[in-house]
Amino acid sequence: MEYFDFLSEIHPCSYYENRDSQFRYLGIKDCTAYFYHGLLERGYRRFGEYFFVPKCPNCSECITIRQLVDEFKISSNMKRVFKKNIDTLIQIRRPIANDARICLYVKYHTKMTNKKKWSKNNIDMIRYTNSFVAGSEYFGYEMCLYRDGRLIGVSYFDIVLDSMSANYFFYDHDYEKLSLGTLNILLLLNLAKNLNLKYFYPGYWIKNHKSMGYKERYKPFEALLNDADFFDRTFWKKHD
Repeated sequence: MEYFDFLSEIHPCSYYENRDSQFRYLGIKDCTAYFYHGLLERGYRRFGEYFFVPKCPNCSECITIRQLVDEFKISSNMKRVFKKNIDTLIQIRRPIANDARICLYVKYHTKMTNKKKWSKNNIDMIRYTNSFVAGSEYFGYEMCLYRDGRLIGVSYFDIVLDSMSANYFFYDHDYEKLSLGTLNILLLLNLAKNLNLKYFYPGYWIKNHKSMGYKERYKPFEALLNDADFFDRTFWKKHD
């Protein structure tokens, strides 16, 4: 296994106006499951062969959380999401890149650019492969959602020892009434439970934030309390 690390340039925050953000990146070739597991516990996320964690100069609002899979209980509202998707087909496989996936990604990102002022992302087959397919050989999967014979959602996730990490999900806003974002998390939590996994890492949580606060609905969860480096012990607080 080989790796190198670097800090990104400081750039405007995607979640707060008038704030800056910065990330520490690790480029890892042939990352082992054991090392990746340790990175997950320390707040790192994976995109392709790169692992990253926030290192913002004057902010620590992005909190790493993980759901306790065996203790998770579905709510009545969440059950209704399953009922709405009784005709949604699901396929789980190793990640691939093709025109259908890229077209859906572009459609999703264009919608979010107009809706939430995301920066434009000119993606092509190579960039898509580097982001979602590369680095997934040992622990990466994709879950595709189909409706009316169309691809309407793609979810990328990793299974690492006793944990699952949700990496990225994009979907067709023509089907937003199906609550596909909620469905994605519920399906992954259900899969994690069937596989007897202990933790589900949904990404960073910002308390009371309009875009990043929703993850606290899936309880119980633990929140990482300290900024732990490779050899530091991690400390977590449970939220019921």
